[in-house]
Amino acid sequence: MKSVSILVPETAVIEAVADPHYMFSAVNQFLMASGKTPLFEVQLVGLTKEVKLNGSLYTVHTDKLLEEVDKTDLILIPAISGDIATALQLNERTIPWLIDQHNKGAELASLCIGAFVLASTGLLDGKKCSTHWNAANDFRNRFPEVELVDGSVITEEKGIYSSGGANSYWSLLLYLVEKYTDRDTAILTSKYFAVDIDRESQAAFMMFKGQKEHGDTAIIKAQEFIETNYCDKITVENLADLVAVGRRSFERRFKKATNNTVIEYVQRVKIEAAKRSFESSRKNINEVMFDVGYTDTKAFRTVFKKITGLTPIEYRNKYNKQENLNTVV
Repeated sequence: MKSVSILVPETAVIEAVADPHYMFSAVNQFLMASGKTPLFEVQLVGLTKEVKLNGSLYTVHTDKLLEEVDKTDLILIPAISGDIATALQLNERTIPWLIDQHNKGAELASLCIGAFVLASTGLLDGKKCSTHWNAANDFRNRFPEVELVDGSVITEEKGIYSSGGANSYWSLLLYLVEKYTDRDTAILTSKYFAVDIDRESQAAFMMFKGQKEHGDTAIIKAQEFIETNYCDKITVENLADLVAVGRRSFERRFKKATNNTVIEYVQRVKIEAAKRSFESSRKNINEVMFDVGYTDTKAFRTVFKKITGLTPIEYRNKYNKQENLNTVV
């Protein structure tokens, strides 16, 4: 029997508490239906017996207080909501417990923005981690020692797991189900919950918002120029001259401030504009490509797929449901 402890942090997202409880409980039912012994002992744990969430709209009753848990096999850390700094302060008393349980052999898994709580333990330092794409910049600023993996749905580092944004945590839950049971049970679970199995990236859902909270005014000026003139040919030399900074110094400062090279930043701005066009217009692939400043179809397709995980046609078909679109391969 595997002990699965679902932490109920203050300001937790209620779905990220209820969904894993439902899934692991359902897996027990699937196992019993096939004549096998239930595998998981699922329990809700927290700092208090009752945790009020969503402005007291919901009250979660925990099965055990943290100090009542001697040892567990897997701890799930749900997403937190609201102001991150406040949420971390409210949950700082969970950190020693998470560290202690991991030292005793427990595996830890964060769901979405629960990665902030997991990273606060220091156990992720020097390791890979994923979180919601919209919180990536904040995460990097708070935890520079953690290697945040852009676009990833699941990361695994020596018994420490994380998932990407929002419903991406279902992919991690399925991954853990397969690890602890078998492939057939994971497939059955994915069908029951109507969740794609083996989804590896949240890239198609990401919206690029350039990091501008770094305080480097010269780099902000360059970023704003790129975002206004993305349809034109933009070179590193042009941008360095614009802000009156030497090229090598400009490139170093740009990377430090934005977590992107200049070329990567220009590409991401162009592709974000292309995504918006595919979502809302009837333009074909070539028209959109030219609008965002590409003239080479192969180069555009390559960069688009690298950033979104989908080809331009796949992306348009996924997010634009207008009929009778002109398709240009």
